[in-house]
Amino acid sequence: MTRTTHYRACLLLPLLLVAVALARPVAAQIGGAAVVFLMIEPDSRAAGMGNAGVAIADNANAVFWNPAGLAGQVGTEAALTHSRWLPELSKDLFFEYLVAKHNIEGWGTLGAHVTYLNLGEHEHRDANNTPLGTFRSYDLSVGLSYGFQLMKGLSIGTGIRWIRSNLASVKVGAQEAEPGVSVGVDLGLLYKFPQFYLPGIGTTRYRLGFNLANMGPKIQYSDSEQSDPIPTFFRAGQAVTFDFDEYNRITLATDVAKILVRQRVTTTCLDPDDPKTCLATYSSDPFYKAIFSSWTPIEVLSGAVNDEEQEYEQLSVLQQLLFSLGFEYWYNNLFAARGGYFYENPYNGNREFLTFGVGIRYNIAGVDFSYIYALEENHPLANTMRFSLLLNFAR
Repeated sequence: MTRTTHYRACLLLPLLLVAVALARPVAAQIGGAAVVFLMIEPDSRAAGMGNAGVAIADNANAVFWNPAGLAGQVGTEAALTHSRWLPELSKDLFFEYLVAKHNIEGWGTLGAHVTYLNLGEHEHRDANNTPLGTFRSYDLSVGLSYGFQLMKGLSIGTGIRWIRSNLASVKVGAQEAEPGVSVGVDLGLLYKFPQFYLPGIGTTRYRLGFNLANMGPKIQYSDSEQSDPIPTFFRAGQAVTFDFDEYNRITLATDVAKILVRQRVTTTCLDPDDPKTCLATYSSDPFYKAIFSSWTPIEVLSGAVNDEEQEYEQLSVLQQLLFSLGFEYWYNNLFAARGGYFYENPYNGNREFLTFGVGIRYNIAGVDFSYIYALEENHPLANTMRFSLLLNFAR
């Protein structure tokens, strides 16, 4: 193993711990992105609804789902989420998310968040497999958001986050791994239709939401020329709420999402008739180009025919989409029950699971819990649980 190869392996090990749960086939879109922790759904409420939240976004967690949802919110709220991440894969990974929002009357609502993913402790070895000690890895994001009402029913929001990814604080020869740093910008829209009455059901509210998250420059971990895009992400969704009476309320929500990363592969062969002489090099479009260029069919590795040939599958744009479906039932604004379904194409992430959740509100405090039931056996996301604590101060 060369020094360069060993150096890259040190960087890739912590990253793969996250990526394996977000995208199994490395040839899929997310395989070309770094800091994929930015895609982890942070709050237990939406996580219990199959990760559908872009059109709901009615509390402090709108900072993640859709900053436009901050508009119209009143008072001050803070929330903390904790989760043991990938419990089936590792015992020392955990996810923490702290978020808060505050309304400024006449101006709009401000939000702030801190996201931290601990990737655990790893062993550092040299090219001869000699132990050289251990190192710890983590991902961190700190951000601010702002949402305001543009006109009646229509809100707009934006946000910016600073990203620091410390995958491997080790030195191999003259090459040293340094933390990667980048920034990401969000832009969201939310439209609330006028409420109306459905005979036999009650007051009904319908909302549409859009969010374009993590638009920013590529991230680089060393003085090398290699860099990777951050996962620019597009979400669109709808939500409808039925107020049956003063005690019973149900919300149904659906989200459609897409990773806006466009990876390109260039293959150079010394001998066109001998695949063993071919070398593949990878590059990716900058985010401002990938927002448009990623809406095209892609080829992903689907299997190996033998040691020299590989089998590929072409995915249409529709097959690259992520689908979320969820519901939430509230009784007397005190107790909530939630459920949902999430689907991703087997060759573009291969995540498919059911979600369940509950919530309790009393006075200024609230607690939410969510659970993932993976439909694939031995999936690393199986049995993932999230716990959220909310404090909603004087309105």
